[in-house]
Amino acid sequence: MKNPTKTASLDYEEQLYAQGFVHIGGVDEVGRGPLAGPVAACVVIMPQGLMIPGVNDSKKLSPKRRKELASTIKKHAIDYALGWADAALIDEINILQATYTAMSRALENLKTPPDALLIDGVQGKWLPDMPCTFVKGGDSASHSIAAASIVAKVARDTMMLQWHEQYPVYGFDAHKGYGTAKHMEAIRVHGLCPLHRRSFLKNLDL
Repeated sequence: MKNPTKTASLDYEEQLYAQGFVHIGGVDEVGRGPLAGPVAACVVIMPQGLMIPGVNDSKKLSPKRRKELASTIKKHAIDYALGWADAALIDEINILQATYTAMSRALENLKTPPDALLIDGVQGKWLPDMPCTFVKGGDSASHSIAAASIVAKVARDTMMLQWHEQYPVYGFDAHKGYGTAKHMEAIRVHGLCPLHRRSFLKNLDL
C-alpha cells in the first residue's frame, strides 16, 4: 500500500550515533494551543537505523493513520514515556512552563535513560542534564521527534475523548479542546468546566 506521507529522516539521529550516543530520545509535545485539556509531552527512543514508513509530523496524518503508527512505534521502541500538565497547572505557571514540566515528567517516566535528546523547536529554558539538540520543525525533520509527536497526539486525543463522556456539551470528541466556533458557543451557553484553561479565556469576549 502506497503511503502518501513522506517519512521523517534519520539524519539528526545518525549524526548523534556517529558521536557515540546509543539511546537517542526524540521529544515533542502536543496541546499547547487548546482552550481546554492538558498539554502532553512524549519521549521516544527508537532502535538505531529503524525507520517506520509514514512517521512524520502528527498534524499531517489522519487520526486513523496516527493510531496505526502510534501502535507500531510503541511496539518497536526501545522505550517511550508520556508526561502531562493539566489545565490547573497551566493556569498556575503558564503554558510554556507547563510544557517544560510535561517534558520533564516524560523523561522521568522512561525506564531506559537516554544518552542524548532531539527536541522539537528552538532552544528555550528547558535544558535537561544531557546533550540536547533543538530542531526547528523537528516533527517533520527527525524520525524520533516525529514518533514522539504521534504518540503524544494519540494519547491526548484519547484522553479528550474520555473527557467528552463526562462533559459532552462541549464537544471535546470533535475539537479536542481547541477554540472552534462550536466550542466557543458551548462555553457561552454552559460556562467553563474544570478542563478549561482560565488563563487562555480571561481576555476573550464570551
